[in-house]
Amino acid sequence: MLRYLTLVDHMKEASIPLDQAEWNSAIAYAGRCFARVEASEVESALHIWKEMEQEAGVKSGVVTFNILFDIAVKADKYVLAEMILEEIESRRLEYNRFSYVGLIYYHGVKGDGAAIRKAYRDLVEAGQIVDTVVMNCVIVSLIRAGEFPAAEQVYERMKRIALRATGQFIPNSDWRATRDLGRALDKASRIMRNDDEGLQRLQAEQFIVPDLRTFCIFVDHHVHTTGELRRVTGLLEDMQLLKVPIHGRIYLKIFKGFAYHGGVKYTSWTRQRLELVWASLLSALEDKMDGVRMMKWTVIWVVRAFAQCCGRQKALQIWEEVRDLWSIAGEDEKGAVEHLLRNILEDDKSDKQHQ
Repeated sequence: MLRYLTLVDHMKEASIPLDQAEWNSAIAYAGRCFARVEASEVESALHIWKEMEQEAGVKSGVVTFNILFDIAVKADKYVLAEMILEEIESRRLEYNRFSYVGLIYYHGVKGDGAAIRKAYRDLVEAGQIVDTVVMNCVIVSLIRAGEFPAAEQVYERMKRIALRATGQFIPNSDWRATRDLGRALDKASRIMRNDDEGLQRLQAEQFIVPDLRTFCIFVDHHVHTTGELRRVTGLLEDMQLLKVPIHGRIYLKIFKGFAYHGGVKYTSWTRQRLELVWASLLSALEDKMDGVRMMKWTVIWVVRAFAQCCGRQKALQIWEEVRDLWSIAGEDEKGAVEHLLRNILEDDKSDKQHQ
């Protein structure tokens, strides 16, 4: 990100003009450089946008405003988000696929279930192709709006479609492939705007089935909100049924669940079940399964889970095992994580509750 923005600065210093796509990338990098978008990132993105239009004389397109809108929503700047929507309208720019998906997500953040449904209808009526990415956005937006039963209904319809499909279908979990497919579908929708039969054929070719992202959404909800391990187990069974491979992101969320809900009386997040999940992860690592690696946050939540469910001594034992498995990390990164974990594990409370 910094290298790209530095390159942009060098191009400006050399009086080399940037096109709209290059400006758009600069805005996106400035606004999304961290996992959480803060006011400073919003300010940086707006500064580059103003420089693009006012100094370089490059007019914004709908993609530019999609990026600004996404940054504003993720920073909880809803007044700014509404102003961006008004700017799109005033310039008479036509919404594309990503505009509609962004609106669905926005109304989910605001907790407006009716507006989510309207934005989805608008997407369909505009001739945009509905696929798993769109439905995942609908699901997560409904959950955010407090309509979990409606989100589950969407999931169950997707599951039925998957079970009726002939042949083996494994949804793509690579974000670049997903992004490129979205762009291709957006372009196809524009090309076939006046070809209703062509649009219907293209829509019929879409596998609107649960993918890794779908399962991550629901597992995350049960880990953070309901604490129901049986629901998580049911989702894992569905993944196996639909031939969606297990992924490191799923393991990470499950270990979080044990850290949040384990170590108390009558919990279903027991030490024995934690040991089974740990054994499953070790097996997946040994088999070199795609998408399953020992990463920084996996390490942290594995150790936290064992500290919560089994006590400090067991957690330290697991930490020693993890250090050997975590081969891709440098000593500095291991040291930083060890320091973080020691701040948690040196507290005797985790031992006392297991004595």
